[in-house]
Parts: sequence; C-alpha cells; structure tokens
Amino acid sequence: MIKTLALVSAILATFVSHTRAEDAYLNYIKNAPEFQRVPQDREMMIGRWDTWIYMPWRYRWTIGTGDEGGRFCREYGFNGGFTDHGHGPFEWLNKWNLRFYNDHTAAKGHLYLHRGGGKEFLAKFQRDGRAIRSGRDGPRPLDEVMLDKLKGTVARYVTNVKQNSSLRVAYALDDEISWGSFVVPIPWRVNADDEAYAAWLKEYYGPLDAPEPRYVTPDFTRRQLDRPLKEIDFSPLLDRITYNDSVWANFLGELVLTANKADPDTPCGFVGGQSPSMWGGYDYAKLMKKIQFIEAYNIGSSQAIIRSFNPGNAMPQVTTHFHKGSRGTANDIWQTWYYFAHGNRGMIGWVEGWFDGEKPRPWLDQYKATNLEVGGVQGPKMVGSRWIHDGVAVYYSQPSIQVSWCLDIEPHGSTWVNRGSDHRLGTSHNVRKAWEYLLTDSGIQYNFIPYDEVVVHGVPDEYKVLILPACYALSDIEAQRITEFCRRGGTVIGDFACGLFDHHGKGRAKGALDDLFGIRHDGSETNGDFFGERLWVETDQDAGFSDRRYRDLFATIDCKMEDGFAVAEKKQTTQSVREVGRGTAIHVNLSPQRYLQYREENTSDDRLRHVFMQHVLAAGVKPWVTVVDQKGRRPRNLEITYWNKGDRTLVFVVQNAVVTGSALGGGGAEGLISREAKVNVQFTATVKNMVNERTGELLGDGKRFAFDFNSIEAILLSFQGAPPRE
Repeated sequence: MIKTLALVSAILATFVSHTRAEDAYLNYIKNAPEFQRVPQDREMMIGRWDTWIYMPWRYRWTIGTGDEGGRFCREYGFNGGFTDHGHGPFEWLNKWNLRFYNDHTAAKGHLYLHRGGGKEFLAKFQRDGRAIRSGRDGPRPLDEVMLDKLKGTVARYVTNVKQNSSLRVAYALDDEISWGSFVVPIPWRVNADDEAYAAWLKEYYGPLDAPEPRYVTPDFTRRQLDRPLKEIDFSPLLDRITYNDSVWANFLGELVLTANKADPDTPCGFVGGQSPSMWGGYDYAKLMKKIQFIEAYNIGSSQAIIRSFNPGNAMPQVTTHFHKGSRGTANDIWQTWYYFAHGNRGMIGWVEGWFDGEKPRPWLDQYKATNLEVGGVQGPKMVGSRWIHDGVAVYYSQPSIQVSWCLDIEPHGSTWVNRGSDHRLGTSHNVRKAWEYLLTDSGIQYNFIPYDEVVVHGVPDEYKVLILPACYALSDIEAQRITEFCRRGGTVIGDFACGLFDHHGKGRAKGALDDLFGIRHDGSETNGDFFGERLWVETDQDAGFSDRRYRDLFATIDCKMEDGFAVAEKKQTTQSVREVGRGTAIHVNLSPQRYLQYREENTSDDRLRHVFMQHVLAAGVKPWVTVVDQKGRRPRNLEITYWNKGDRTLVFVVQNAVVTGSALGGGGAEGLISREAKVNVQFTATVKNMVNERTGELLGDGKRFAFDFNSIEAILLSFQGAPPRE
C-alpha cells in the first residue's frame, strides 16, 4: 500500500510539475505588466495626422525659421517640422501651418546613454554580469528615482508644447533609445534591484520552479556550444535579458502614460528605433504595446514587424530620410513612395546637404513634386486604412532571436564583445528577411504574428499558413497552439531547428514540434550535425563580418546543398510533409537564407522560390492581383501592397528594392532600377469602379488595366469593394 501511494504520488507530482510549468508561461504572459497595453485609442493616434507629414530635423537648416524658411517648406512640400526639449520655434510652425513632433520629451542621456570612449567604455561592463546600466557620467539605473525624474521632465515639456501650439502630432521620448547602447551586447543589470528580478523569475517560471538569480555574460553561453543539445542551458543569461526587456518596456509605458495625462490628445513614443535584437530592449512584442508613435530604421525587418503589430494600422509609424548625393534623387523619390505604400505616415528628414548657404540644392527641385503630391494629394487617402494580407502569418519569436544570437557568436569566441550588425549577419534576421522576399516576390502579402498573442489566443483563423522562420526556441504552450492551428486546417511550415530549445534557452532532448512534423531528436545532436559540421549555423559570421556581398558570407561555411539551399540537419530528411488533423505540417529542413544572395545577384526566379513557396501555394494562398510587362512576364523585384479604406480597396505597385541602413539610420535602396515601362495590372476577377488615384482617371470595371510605370514611383489604384478571392 505504501509503495502504491508512493508511486501514485510520484506520477501526480510529475503530472503537476509538467502542467504547472506549461501553465506558468501562459499565466505569465496573460498577467505580466509588460504585455499590457497603454491606451492606444484609434481616433487619438490618427488625430491630427490627417496626411503624410515630412518633418525636417533642422541639423543644418541654414535657411532659417523666418519667412524664407517658411516659403521654402510650402514650395517644396515639407509640411512638417519638429520642436526639441519642449521648446519652439512655435511661432514659426504655427504661422506656416507645419505640424510637428517634439523630440527629447524625456531629455537626453537617460533613455539614450552618452557612453563616450567607445570600446574602452564598453570594456568596463561587457564581461561583468553584475555591472549596472551606466553612461559616461555614471550609473543610469532604470529605477524609481530616474522614473520620477523623467516623469517630471515629460510633464513639463508636454505641457509647454500643448500650451503653445495645436499643430503637435506626436511626442518622442528620446532618439535611439536602449537599455544598453543601441543593440551592442552589454549584459549588465538595468538596475540594482535583485529582489525584483528574483520575484519576476517566480512569475516567469511559476513560484515552485523558479531558479535562483544568476548574473552571467555570453562567456557563459559560448562555452557550452561544443556540448550536445540537451546539455546546453542559456537560461541564466537569457532570462535576465528577457527581464531587462520587461523592465524597459514598463518604464517606457509609464512615461507614455505621463505624457498622456498632460496631453490626452497626442500620441507618445520614441524615434530612432533599432532592429529586433537580443540586446537593448528591442522585443517588439512588448514595445509595441507601450507606445503610440514610432520612428524606426528599416533594419532587421523592423518596419514590417511594426506594421504588423500596429493595432488597426492606427499608430503613426514613420522612418528616417537621409539624402545621399551618391545615390541620386531617384533614391529619395523611391523611398517616399515605398514607405507610403507600406503604411508609413511620413518621414523625419536629416537636414544635411540640403542648402548652399540659404539656397536649396538642385536635388530638392527634383524631389519636390513627389513631396507635394504625397503630402498634399495622396496622403489623406491612406489615413485610417487597414493593411490586407493574403492569409500568411510569419512567426515572431523573441526567444528564438536570443538563441540565434548565442549560436551565431560561436566563431567569434571571446571577441563576441565586438559583434554588431546582427541585422546584416544574424541567422534569425536573414532567415526572416529571406521569407519576406520569398513571399512578396511571389505576389503574396503577410503579417508577422507575435509570440505572446499566440500563447494566449492561438493562431487566428484568418490565416491559412503559419511560417516558422528559424524558430529555435518555443515553449510547450506555443507548440500546443501551433499544433491546434494545424489540426483545425492550417498549414505550418518550419524551415529548420524548430523548437529545439525552450523559451528560456534550454536545449531539449526532444524538439517541441517533433510530433507535429513527424521527426525525431534525442538531444544528442551537436554542432557537427548541422550545416557545415563545425558550427550550429549556416555562416561563419566572424570570418564574414566585413563582407558586403551575401555570396562571400555564405562562402565561409561549406554546407551540403539541395535545390540551391543549405541542408540544415544532416540526420533529417528534407521536404517532409505530414497531414495532421485537417491541416498540413511541413518540415523543410533547408535554410532560405541564400535567397538573399540570389536576389542580390539577380538570379532569383520562380524555380528557386518553389523550394519554399510550393507549400504556401498548396495551402490555397494565391495572388489575386499580378503585374506583368508587355511580354507577359512579372517584372523583377516588384511588390504589390493593398489596403482597405471604407468600402474601397487601395492597391500600390512599387519596386521592392533592398533597403540598407545602420543603427544610426541612413541608408536607402541598393540596386534601385530607374526606368519607364508599360505594365498590365491583372485581377483574378472583375473589379468595379477602378480609379487611377495618381491621375484621377476613372477606369471603370475590368480585370486588366494598362499603365505607364515609372519604377522609382508607384502606381496607386482603388476599386470598390473587397479584393476578389477565388
């Protein structure tokens, strides 16, 4: 009897432990303040933002803020401006009707750290897991003292702006903010409250399973990379980075609420947004719940992720414009149309190289027609519109971004401290971007879907396909939700290494989605079982750190190839397709990264895309609008975006050139094509009351419409009703 009771108790303990651990993550995400939204009222966020607004940041604004500067803005289509630290020039902005955002609403040097000294500054902290967040002038912990100080600053600046102008459209807390320094790897504590971290771990794991706090650096994780999968445990580092992200998101949310209290009618957020990253607080699933306005650099898919997480597409989302003479004015024109077609509501322009003394340079004369049209004519048509996708969701997994970084640093060894450019080199970033191009080059639009919403609500039925791009780290509850989606009739596509770690970064003996895909892992896998036999990942990002061509980066590791792409796991078959319930689960076991190389070299085609896209198309996802040239061919690197506005559908045809940039902004298009061409826009069924919004021409009903297309601009159409679906 005693033995029987002991056995039953042991079984129950095992069951309770498993259930408790699974439910803990669900309960954490349901209840943690970092996943609770600040008010994101649609009418407030749209508010005064009733068109496309170009807001010059007057770095070298030599034309002045008098009548000459005002007339320049009117004549050249610069319909916005900015104020700084709560101060004017309000009189000038009011006189010339220039809507503006206020920068540095939380001052400078707190959310953005002045570090000084470069590598010498960083060297003090990067190998010290107990270091405290600091700037060049000393510690800058994210604690109650700083929060109270910044709340006072925000309230004071916002009140002054509100009292001086009704033309304000947004408040930016600060520029290029971070709990670290940009997204540089700094594993410090964001404050000295170790008790708060210990309490958070109990919420994250559940009170009975929480580990004791540990304070380690990536030196701890990199030393594990020669172990078998099941013996790897990154959690002592990744848990604390996740905690830092949470503290950061909640801190920003409190400042946004402070701004709202002083001015309930104007959204608040930040500018200079970085790539999704393990470092610096750039978990966009958390960030996008804590802000109401954002300017972000288009690196690491940030713009598409923000657009996807933007509630009802109401939040003002803008990006930065840097004119570069070497790229020509075609680059400026294209950027305006490209970002407008993707839902941006304007630009913040870095004013450098604009004037000779007080005389505008010639490129501005070439650019002004675009500015005047987009800001004065087309901009209002997009206000309040909503993005339309084609039933494809791309999974956003912050734990996978973290694990990817830990695996990527293997060839760096102890020089991980110098690692940067994750948006250009990182496995998770390149896999994600490759999937984006595979879809858009095939005429398919998509949304990113955040991990927290899947944990709580599952994958919405509006999607037919869920793509898992380099999703290394998945919790049990995520695996359950993904499997439920598949059983209901969805198609799940995993490229490689799906769920081989849990959400804490602990290697699994059995992959979280092994049962779904019908594959097997036992935890004995090592880096020798992946790609090129010496690293867990496809590229040696230390050897390829300075490479500017994808071909050179991919040449750093000799991988087994199949159909033009690298085989990820040599023990697994490729293109495994399995029926699960009413749905389909596909384990491709190929990395899509090399599609970036083929696209860069102009060799990408339907044959290469078919390797991955065959599974998307088989799920019933089909383009409902296509563009072909006079010979019936789809032009290279062309994208179609579509939006709902009232009872009409807006359609953009725009060149999808490669966008480059850095942590400081800038960049533009690489390989931009500038030419005139005749194209046909074709629909799968008749659409009604078609209008060419660029010319105002009424085109009537039809399935096929001919246009002259300037490849650095956009075709903009609208028709009555929803998109035709077969």
